[in-house]
Amino acid sequence: MIEVKSAAEVERMAVAGAFVAEILTELRGIAAVGVNLLDLERHAREMIRKRGAVSCYWDYSPSFGRGPFRNVICLSVNDAVLHGLPFDYVLRDGDVLTMDIAVSVDGWVADSAVTVIVGTADPEDVRLVRATEEALEAAIAAARPGNRLGDISAAIGAVARSHGYPVNTEFGGHGLGRTMHEEPHVANKGKAGHGLRLRPGLTLALEPWFCRTTDRIVFDPDGWTIRSADGSRTAHSEHTIAITEDGCRVLTLPAA
Repeated sequence: MIEVKSAAEVERMAVAGAFVAEILTELRGIAAVGVNLLDLERHAREMIRKRGAVSCYWDYSPSFGRGPFRNVICLSVNDAVLHGLPFDYVLRDGDVLTMDIAVSVDGWVADSAVTVIVGTADPEDVRLVRATEEALEAAIAAARPGNRLGDISAAIGAVARSHGYPVNTEFGGHGLGRTMHEEPHVANKGKAGHGLRLRPGLTLALEPWFCRTTDRIVFDPDGWTIRSADGSRTAHSEHTIAITEDGCRVLTLPAA
């Protein structure tokens, strides 16, 4: 079932969104050559504890995964793109790191992800990361009342094609609100003019992610971490948005 939120409920989600943006902004400043992924996890966990918020990842048990997730953030490095399980790994020069976090504040959820390049940036990695950011911008521009869900998917897919990146549709964006995953699924490619009509109060996590040279994925033995099947590098960008009467409101923008 798709739950449409009231204006007051969207405001409550915006509070969670501001906090998620705060966490990611702080972690971006910490992620550097020589930093351990477990230190980033611990820092995010402490911020959540101090805020009195609740991690949406802790004890998360979907159909995939090996046992409940027992971390508060997904940290995915290089060819890992989604659901990266934090582990004892020290960041190296040139690593591509995706940080993805969802938090509930007073019962309302926001979800966001950023990809950063640690130290010296390979131009092809910069182009890949920027492509996901451009796709997210295009998705946000298409998320207007009266449009269709397929318009969002088509906008993401068009950016991927323009850069020559294949698109996987097994995992994508989703509805959210009181829980981290609600209907509908938002594929990262689709047909414009098709699908659910967008209306005020609909809240979505839009999350384009691309692998450089494949649309196929594989899972690590941990059952969580998803990688490009050919080992090529990956990137992922995500915002929580709300459809309003005036257009699209991004709820997870960092503070100016």
